[in-house]
Amino acid sequence: MTIDREAWPAAAVGAVPSLIAAALGRKKAAALLLALPAGIVAFFRDPDRRIDTVPVDDDVVLAPADGKVMHAGPGQPGVAPPPSAQGDWQQVSIFLSVFDVHINRAPYGGTVTEVTYRPGKWLAAYKFESATQNERSDITVERQVGGRTRSIVFRQIVGAVARRVVTRVEAGDEIVTGERIGLMKFGSRMDVFVPPDVELSVTKGDRTVAGETVLGRWPSGD
Repeated sequence: MTIDREAWPAAAVGAVPSLIAAALGRKKAAALLLALPAGIVAFFRDPDRRIDTVPVDDDVVLAPADGKVMHAGPGQPGVAPPPSAQGDWQQVSIFLSVFDVHINRAPYGGTVTEVTYRPGKWLAAYKFESATQNERSDITVERQVGGRTRSIVFRQIVGAVARRVVTRVEAGDEIVTGERIGLMKFGSRMDVFVPPDVELSVTKGDRTVAGETVLGRWPSGD
């Protein structure tokens, strides 16, 4: 397991109280306060997943994040993007607690056609309003399969504790399903929007593992 590079500046700040306590000669307090930077480093853990060594076929949509499914079904009005040429979107929303791995992975591979960042509020990520009012990044990916274009949109949304979204892809990039694409800091949410012909495999309340849990599948050869 590796630690994401975003951990080190945050851990350095988190270590300041322990250093102050040590400077004041309070050894026990200093030792206890080391739990803060240690916890920060643990938050940025980046474990390998099966998708890193075993690719999936072109029809599979994988979970982009560890967490709990809050919604799986038709796109929520005001949350889902405008209908595409393929019809109204289906939506899977995943809530990440501070104890979940926060490295985000691409739910579907292809060409990144658009990345849109929107500043916003820091409402609790489990609230409906967080999807439209919080800081977020929308990533659109397209792939040609069997002469037809498949499109998917996924959205990184920060929450009340998470105060920054990190997106490491840009328009024009070629990505593969399950590839690491960024992270969100300290509790957040991810929404995945797929066309109506994708058969969803998860329901509300399910736990997901990024790069392993299958969210849905296109009909073979579609």
